Amino acid sequence: MAVGISLPRIDARAKVTGQALYPGDLTIPGMAHAKVLFARRPHARVKSIDLREALALPGVIAIFTGADVPKNEYGLVLFDAPVMVSASEEWRIEAGESKRSQRAFANSQFDGVVRHIGEKLAFIVAETERIAERARDLIRVEYDDLPPLTDLHAALQPDAPQLHPHYPGNVMKRYRICKGDVAAAFAQCDVIVEDTYTTGAQEHAYLQPEAGLAYIDEAGRVTVQVAGQWAHEDQHQIAHALDLPLDQVRVIYPAIGGAFGGREDMSVQIVLALAAWKLRRPVKIVWTREESIIGHHKRHPMWFHARLGATRDGRLLAAQVEVHADAGPYAYTSTKVLGNTTVTCTGPYEIPNVAVDACAVVTNNVPSGAFRGFGAPQALFVAETQMNKLAEKLGMDPIALRLKNALRDGSLTVNNMPIPPGCTIANVIERCAAAADHAESQEDESWRAPQFSIPVSQLRLGRGFACGHKNVGFSFGFPEHCEATVELHGDAEIERAVVRHAGAECGQGAHTAFLQLAAEILHLPVEKIELVLSDTATSGSSGSASASRLTFMAAHAIQGAIADALDKWRDEERPAIAHHVYRPRPTTPMDEATGQGDPNITYGYVAQFAEVAVDVDTGHVHVQRIVCADDVGLAVNPQQVVGQIEGGVVQALGWTNLENLVTRDGHVLSSHFSTYLIPSVLDIPDRVESVIVENPDPHGALGIRGMAEMPFLVVAPAVIAAIHDATGVWINDLPVTPERLRRALQATG
Repeated sequence: MAVGISLPRIDARAKVTGQALYPGDLTIPGMAHAKVLFARRPHARVKSIDLREALALPGVIAIFTGADVPKNEYGLVLFDAPVMVSASEEWRIEAGESKRSQRAFANSQFDGVVRHIGEKLAFIVAETERIAERARDLIRVEYDDLPPLTDLHAALQPDAPQLHPHYPGNVMKRYRICKGDVAAAFAQCDVIVEDTYTTGAQEHAYLQPEAGLAYIDEAGRVTVQVAGQWAHEDQHQIAHALDLPLDQVRVIYPAIGGAFGGREDMSVQIVLALAAWKLRRPVKIVWTREESIIGHHKRHPMWFHARLGATRDGRLLAAQVEVHADAGPYAYTSTKVLGNTTVTCTGPYEIPNVAVDACAVVTNNVPSGAFRGFGAPQALFVAETQMNKLAEKLGMDPIALRLKNALRDGSLTVNNMPIPPGCTIANVIERCAAAADHAESQEDESWRAPQFSIPVSQLRLGRGFACGHKNVGFSFGFPEHCEATVELHGDAEIERAVVRHAGAECGQGAHTAFLQLAAEILHLPVEKIELVLSDTATSGSSGSASASRLTFMAAHAIQGAIADALDKWRDEERPAIAHHVYRPRPTTPMDEATGQGDPNITYGYVAQFAEVAVDVDTGHVHVQRIVCADDVGLAVNPQQVVGQIEGGVVQALGWTNLENLVTRDGHVLSSHFSTYLIPSVLDIPDRVESVIVENPDPHGALGIRGMAEMPFLVVAPAVIAAIHDATGVWINDLPVTPERLRRALQATG
């Protein structure tokens, strides 16, 4: 048996000994070094770029601008962003003489306008990194500064300037749900809770900043070794921008130092490929932490206004939610994130009457995009805080209220469609509650004494509960698939197997899971399985390492390829080689007027209990205990599941009460880890208790259900409920910094 055991991570030894090579570690003879010139202005028109002084610096090899990009556009959902912002005038040195070029912009969306501080203007290649830095600082750019538009509500005003020609009224995307008769239902409610909420941005803070190495490989392909989440999508974006055939571009993922959605979009991939393609020479770049923070997208800040109504006995009748999400100037994945927020903002409950109006708003802030949870954490913070407020107003146990209204197989979702089979939220709630109660009954109360050197009279203890759900796999009609190739070698018996798969190992343990799955299905020891991974030249597309989908999808693809290979083996084909493309059941977009549709393949379910100690004088919150119950369908590697739960909880706790991305007029003021604080060992919970629930998912190979994002989803509302239990104060705005909580405590006396 290979599945269900905690096999050591196959990359663990190399990573802890320093043998694993990350993109920043890669070297190749004759390689040059590069730096990016960022605009560092939130909104401006680029009048001219003067490269002459920079190009004259000894050791400078070349400087590339938007004028050098064959198709100066990119984007995961829409090609709505420039690779590099061009200028109407550009001064270079060519053939020993100064040359000025003037050009008209062929595409109005790329009209020389900088729309956020992380826009790229130039890519400098030199013999050393230091020379590239000096040359970058010698580039002279002339701007016409434009007023930045950074407030969500101001951007939606009728007289607001339009920031992007694709998005009239600064609305990038709008979703509406109209189920039942909300007005009539609210009139029948005995109890209604209504409030406004905000959630902040979040920096991914992965350990490895953006870096990469590009060169021309032995087959003449532009090859980029970089950290990403979907090698074939990177390949597609590079090929599109460089106007090259796909087979002339190769992407390889070495070791990846974390991702969490932050590597879904482009950072260094296209500009590195451009330089290597033009120069026919290897080129390497490594971003600083500040460049990383301003140069890639963040979790969406959001604003909500929510109403929730129920009968006196706790039956939910109506929910109404308005959502504004700050997308920044370009789409990235905002349209999809907003869809997830729309689907989850009323929680995992059957509510007969629902109205949601959600829009992604264009601003001059740093772009927003994918981050673990993909819009559901913001939505569930609102949904679950509303449920906890409703329980308090009803005088009802919050767990009983949830069980009374929880979705079950056959229940209609907010999209007015039956929930996909395998809905287990009620069981997950019960398992979490039981684990929390059992642990409490087994513990001496002394363990709850918080580790503060302050008078106990200043401390208040509190408990809170929350639960949630999120999609597994791509959604809203996006064509989902995952490929795998399997080779079986041997004579009379299978002596070894080779599995080829492109899935990204971002630190989550996916490659170990692939190995275990192949060994389990083939009934071979893991030592006889060889993995060939994360290279567009050797594997078909895996789809992204996101949406809690990779192990779920890869299991189907590997299972299918093995079945096909075994058929060939039985026909005495040696070696037996089979390629399989798994395509799950299709999903559909939501109807624009009603939101009706079947947007998701299946869902993951989570419930969490939090226990906190609050210093009422300073506003500091110490989380003593989190119990997290997560339905994983089947735990391929239980230790890795626990690792995902513990990591997700800590990351979510950072977003909840510590991480505060401070911006002013589009500028990021907290652009270093000295000013943007992430949890340290002193900030994590004293205990994280992982409850692995295994209810086989009908859609999953071997019953597997995606789970990587689920532990993040409801930490915030569980902690907020615990803070309220401790202090009597409700906090509606994240993060709950000590200053924010102290002000709230002072306001209530």
